[in-house]
Amino acid sequence: MPIYTPPIRDLQFALHDVLKLSESDLPGHDELDRDFTEAVLDAAGKLSAEVLAPLNIIGDQQGCKLENGVVRTPDGFGAAFEAMKEGGWTALDCDPEYGGQGMPYVMGLATGELFVSANMAFNMYQGLTHGAYSAIHAHGTDAQKQTYLPKMVSCDWTGTMNLTEPHCGTDLGMLRTKAEPQEDGSYLITGQKIFISAGDHDMAENVIHLVLAKAPGGGEGTKGISLFIVPKFLVNEDGSLGERNGVSVGNLEEKMGIHGNATCVMNYDGARGWLLGDLHKGMRAMFTMMNEARMGVGLQGYAVAVPAYQNAVEYAKDRLQGRAVTGVENPSGPADPLIVHPDIRRSLMDQKSFLEGARMLSVWGAHLIDRAHNGDADAEGMISLLTPVIKGFLTDKGFEATVLAQQVYGGHGYIEEHGMSQFVRDARITMIYEGANGVQALDLVGRKLAQDGGKHVMAFFEMVKSFCKEHGDNEALAADFIEPLKAASKDLQTAGMFFMERGMTNPNDALAGSYDFMHLFGHVSLGLMWAKMAVAAQEGLAAGQGDAEFLKTKLATGRYYMARQLPMTATHLARIKSGAAPVMDLGADAF
Repeated sequence: MPIYTPPIRDLQFALHDVLKLSESDLPGHDELDRDFTEAVLDAAGKLSAEVLAPLNIIGDQQGCKLENGVVRTPDGFGAAFEAMKEGGWTALDCDPEYGGQGMPYVMGLATGELFVSANMAFNMYQGLTHGAYSAIHAHGTDAQKQTYLPKMVSCDWTGTMNLTEPHCGTDLGMLRTKAEPQEDGSYLITGQKIFISAGDHDMAENVIHLVLAKAPGGGEGTKGISLFIVPKFLVNEDGSLGERNGVSVGNLEEKMGIHGNATCVMNYDGARGWLLGDLHKGMRAMFTMMNEARMGVGLQGYAVAVPAYQNAVEYAKDRLQGRAVTGVENPSGPADPLIVHPDIRRSLMDQKSFLEGARMLSVWGAHLIDRAHNGDADAEGMISLLTPVIKGFLTDKGFEATVLAQQVYGGHGYIEEHGMSQFVRDARITMIYEGANGVQALDLVGRKLAQDGGKHVMAFFEMVKSFCKEHGDNEALAADFIEPLKAASKDLQTAGMFFMERGMTNPNDALAGSYDFMHLFGHVSLGLMWAKMAVAAQEGLAAGQGDAEFLKTKLATGRYYMARQLPMTATHLARIKSGAAPVMDLGADAF
């Protein structure tokens, strides 16, 4: 069975040494000192390592089953879900008015990494519920909030998001699900939705579906879409559960991975639903949930790769194979361990430097969300800009990291004995759902760059410029961190200027380079994170604070990323500047 060790020390470094969480001016953050956050993370880590991680393979092997209309989850999931609820983990960053603990979103994300790394498929049941909670919290009436949120915060009831239909995914303007208004103010929902994660299961009393549908008078396209609350069981006025609603599971999808999560075909046959938010404004309400989900999927992208990397390291240290070219390292054995070989080191350093940079970017992004929740418009604009980067880049590179970890095992990684294939299979979905990564790239280039007149991307450039100027005279860091970051940021700005110059006359020039731009932006973002971590590590060493070996390792890992990964910005820029011709010149019939 694969091992998993929660990276508490590294999360603490991100939260306190770099982010300086308890020094933030946000309400309540002064209470989040090192001792408090360590206690929270230790408890979450214990649950992750001792309860959730052992169920990961079980969930993969057993999967979910649809029996007489009831979805059965794998052995042990129900008890683990109760442990999750009893520990208050489902309510960590929820509103105290509805039973939440009121911690900042960044703490929900930090503990969420541990839960995802331990068992991604399991954590999706509460993760989707949190997204539905957020949508109702932001757009629901007082009565809707009182009816649904306390039970969703506790996960006595879970939640879903229902967008995709058999004939349309990203192009939601084509959806066919109908909502017929009734005299009592409710609607009857009729249609079919597919790919509904955690669509039904046996771990909660009720499932609250948020369903996109078209009500009369909305017109064509996405402008005519509304969002509805459709419970599996109707809720009586006193809060008790009533009769079964007209919603059922038509089938369970057979998937490449995340077998422990029930991915359902949902049939709505005149199911009673209630409007959430404004009529014909469903996309606005849905994107409250979608944007949170995209941040969560970016987290999944790297979090699944964390245990894959940890296992690859252990295997590389134990597996004897060949001799080091510089001389025998293990004279008492028939061969040296894999980790002596430079190419194995390259693979492990690629993984390690990405994962630690991705963790820092996610924590910083979560802190921006906390600032946005407290009325900071600039933070809201910045995280809006970065969301497609976090979702797209971290999932692409996270999947790549799981493949690298599997490769360390050679043929033993391809068979099921060591469990490495599950990490690869589970990570693969993160590049697809909540908006496939090609769509994220189009969103970044087509919408986010020009948002508010380009204000937020210019703010990002200025942030990098100011950071480099502030630390440019730091001789210990300038050559290894500051100068590479400057060069990478220049590549990003040059790419942005190319889009501005060519995009208006030939939009395909911008769109053909959008995926490269997303990765270019991702590398610059991680470069900035590594430079920030390097400053924090250097300050810690100078002050004699913390674990010196940990801080030295942090600096060495950062130097690797800046030297071996960040230069990829030049390659992405060259591809962007080649324009649309190499991409579009070949006729469709020639493929």
